Amino acid sequence: MSIELVEKFLPYVDEQFSTESKKAMVTNQDFDWEGAHSVRVYKISTSQMNDYGRDGPAQGQWSRYGEVAPLSATTERMALRRDRSFTFVIDKLDQDETAQQLAAASALARQNREVTIPEIDAYTYNVMCSNAGGKPETYKALTATTIYEAILAASQALDDAQVPETERVLVVTPATYALMKKCKDITMETDVGNDLRLNGVIGRLDGMDVQKIPASRLPVGFEFMVAHPCATVAPVKLEDFSIHRNPPGISGTLVEGRVVYDAFVLENKAKGIYYYGQPTGE
Repeated sequence: MSIELVEKFLPYVDEQFSTESKKAMVTNQDFDWEGAHSVRVYKISTSQMNDYGRDGPAQGQWSRYGEVAPLSATTERMALRRDRSFTFVIDKLDQDETAQQLAAASALARQNREVTIPEIDAYTYNVMCSNAGGKPETYKALTATTIYEAILAASQALDDAQVPETERVLVVTPATYALMKKCKDITMETDVGNDLRLNGVIGRLDGMDVQKIPASRLPVGFEFMVAHPCATVAPVKLEDFSIHRNPPGISGTLVEGRVVYDAFVLENKAKGIYYYGQPTGE
């Protein structure tokens, strides 16, 4: 005689691990795309310094201040390129017979947390690394012995480019952070506030916030990046999410989402980003 044992289903969903977006620390929202698909910003040239002609203008010039030349004013166009969407349906009986675990609101939150946010973050970091104005002349795989020297070289590159010393962020992968922990020359301040920890900040090194980001959201070969938020504009123009109850042709709930976003590294501020990573193809 066989006995069928009780099998119990709990009203619990085994959620995937995921993290919220951390890109706000290394990007800015300085420009407004409201009512426009693209934005143009001016790039204005400057004038060189001259020796003042105290005894009169230099030969061929009429001004004692030097040669008079006009300033150039060119523009840089930023047009949004990413118009992304998703949709899924939840049948009414499927929702009822899974102990309400297929509820539309929680499914939409899960979609954004596990799919939409990681995609936007990965795209933004890729744009930053691809357009970084600072990179090492030759790539060498980092070790616990060489990592601090490489970070110091990145800081020096930003210093030489006159990038503001405040608000710089050192972005690392978990693997790079492990190397930093093994480096005897690195001493980090780990007393950071909870608001910074929510943004992925795990400490401070040489005045920079150290932010640990999952490798899955970073380009292949990424090891670390030093970035100032003034260099990258990361607009999200549209976030439109809809839950339709019993739309025509469906007994249940139809969920739709659309996100329009992009990321741009300003040409005159590209040196505010230093990227250290394995070259593509290696």
